Amino acid sequence: MPIGLQLYTLRDDLAKDVNGTLAQVAAIGYKQVELYDNYGKDSRAMRKLLKDHGLVAPSGHYVVSQIETNWPQQIEYAKAIGLKYMVNAILQPEQRKNLDDYKHLVDVFSKAGEETKKAGIQFAYHNHNFEFQTVEGVMPYQFLLEKLDANLVQFEMDTFWVTHSGHDPVEFFNKYPGRFPLLHIKDLKAGHPPTLDFDAQPGLFAEVGKGTIDWKRIFEAAPKGGMKYFYAEQDYCEIPPLESVKISYEYLHSLTV
Repeated sequence: MPIGLQLYTLRDDLAKDVNGTLAQVAAIGYKQVELYDNYGKDSRAMRKLLKDHGLVAPSGHYVVSQIETNWPQQIEYAKAIGLKYMVNAILQPEQRKNLDDYKHLVDVFSKAGEETKKAGIQFAYHNHNFEFQTVEGVMPYQFLLEKLDANLVQFEMDTFWVTHSGHDPVEFFNKYPGRFPLLHIKDLKAGHPPTLDFDAQPGLFAEVGKGTIDWKRIFEAAPKGGMKYFYAEQDYCEIPPLESVKISYEYLHSLTV
């Protein structure tokens, strides 16, 4: 299975030189990338940019405000560049205050999924750790998994945030088989106890294979979860990010996943 990279890891490099950065990504050996921005390029230019470097983008990240304001245009762009998945990336605090907010999001995401489905694209939801904080007696992550129709909304499991929340990704693969076609693969440094507070900050993240997560176990179970694509990611790097993603690639390649 081709090894992918979530380009957010290289956001600073991409802001300076999109073409040069993608050339280095391809030189490392990555074949697939997940987008989080269009870098000011129209769909034709984006397709050419990826093709020139031998890269494909199976998925891209979006936010609720895009769903609520210009979703048809976002879908048109995504279809033009060949995305197979459009993924809600994150929820802002004001969007997840109580259970009613999550009920509203079920409606928002269901409608978003209906629209992407018409275009031949699957909608999905990407987690952090706050979805595991009980709200009015309910775990939001489980609530979303059970209330959202699998035909309309699938899930991109961020294995780091599931682990950092104190939960086990494999348990979710087993309980909700087939719901996780996309995975984020990023490692957790030792010395950080589980938390439900969203605390993305330098010092938490390690290159894949350099932290505490048992990747062999996760990849053995991931097919039951429905894995079709996975992306290395590192929110913050203590060495140049391109060096970090090379280390992660080499480890993942050694697993021959």
